[in-house]
Amino acid sequence: MGISLRSRWVFLPLVLGLGAVSLYFLRLSIIHEAQPRPEDRLPPEKKGPFYKDTHREIAPPLPEYFPLAAKANSPSDLPPIPSWNKPPEEHVPESTRLYIGFTRFWPLLQQVVVSYITAGWPPEDIYVVENTGTMDANKRGRLTIQNPFYLDYHRLTKILGVNVITTSSLQTFAQLQNFYLSEAINNNLTYYFWSHMDVAVHSHEDKKDFKSLYMRVVDVIRETQKPEYLVDKETGKKGEWGVQFFAYDWLTMVNVETFAKLGGWDTMVGYYGTDCDMYSRLSMNDYHQPIQDAGMIYDVTTSLEDLEILYRRRPKKDTETRDTSDRKAGSFNSTIPSPNSLYLDSTESDMINSTLFHDLKATLERIQQDKRDDNYRNSWQLRQNGGEGEPYYYDPDGFEKALQMTIEVGTKINEEKWGHKGCNIREAGLKEGDQWRVEHDETFD
Repeated sequence: MGISLRSRWVFLPLVLGLGAVSLYFLRLSIIHEAQPRPEDRLPPEKKGPFYKDTHREIAPPLPEYFPLAAKANSPSDLPPIPSWNKPPEEHVPESTRLYIGFTRFWPLLQQVVVSYITAGWPPEDIYVVENTGTMDANKRGRLTIQNPFYLDYHRLTKILGVNVITTSSLQTFAQLQNFYLSEAINNNLTYYFWSHMDVAVHSHEDKKDFKSLYMRVVDVIRETQKPEYLVDKETGKKGEWGVQFFAYDWLTMVNVETFAKLGGWDTMVGYYGTDCDMYSRLSMNDYHQPIQDAGMIYDVTTSLEDLEILYRRRPKKDTETRDTSDRKAGSFNSTIPSPNSLYLDSTESDMINSTLFHDLKATLERIQQDKRDDNYRNSWQLRQNGGEGEPYYYDPDGFEKALQMTIEVGTKINEEKWGHKGCNIREAGLKEGDQWRVEHDETFD
């Protein structure tokens, strides 16, 4: 028998009620299961960080490469500059400002400064640009000699008599170049010189018509200022120069106006490749880049054992050779009250183009060859790894790794900029205005 319509309406609320109750209890069950158990509420077991093996042997203190300067109380306690290299008593009319950038390894900076001074460059014209990122720490003597960023501020300014400018923060090579340019503009210079710090120089003593390295540089300045300089004899058109190279850019004279016109160095390309970019753009814009010769310039990786040799003194025949036992590591203090008189009394000036000169030349040639034979030509930058706990400390290994990564990124940027890998940018058919506008060429294959 069928269920009446009225009976169906009676059962419908009952069915719906049972369904609602079932759904309610089902929801409670799901919520209960979703709640974490007390044991699940504990933090997971820590799985890091995992540290590298950072143990390293701290290199022994660097030896003193210039004991006479370490003992000196004033510039007069140093030997005199070789007589044949002395600059004129009255400064030449031309400006000869020279910038030398420094970041790491004090012995090479000291050597390049002393070599320029003893080659005749006036100390007051030399500007060391301290690019260490350590603010005033070196000026206040707060870094130790085993810190990669250490330099002897007192010795540079008070004993050697040069200037020190400190950058506000660590800069790349390209940024440092623009810093030189900015300094020149702010000082109303029409040109300036800059040098790498890992070089050593001396005059051509074995050439006829001798002139010191410094005076040969002055001759180049005077040549560039002649009205007929770079005038084409056929067209009468006067050319313009961008740089004067002395042994590539180990020593360089920069035309301020030219570099300003081209916008300076590309700071997006921080290190390697930025010179290719700058000099290629000079060439693309028809700026001359003459190669000059003022003296010997060596690409070096270490310091001479004693920088006294650059002053070209020799023992007097009636006296014994000076005791050099004070070169032992860490011997920077003096107990000798008058080093100047003691030293000069027992030595005399060498002669130009002497045996001592040729010995010096051979030593620097050997040091340069050692650098060329080194798989990593800038290994000298890694010889100091101390300084932990000192102001503005940066882990030396981390610094080197970050530097190499920055170099690699800059190189890739330059390749993308020109669509070409390699330094032969203009030779690849590229011209001014092609920057960032060309597709990759076959060098990317």
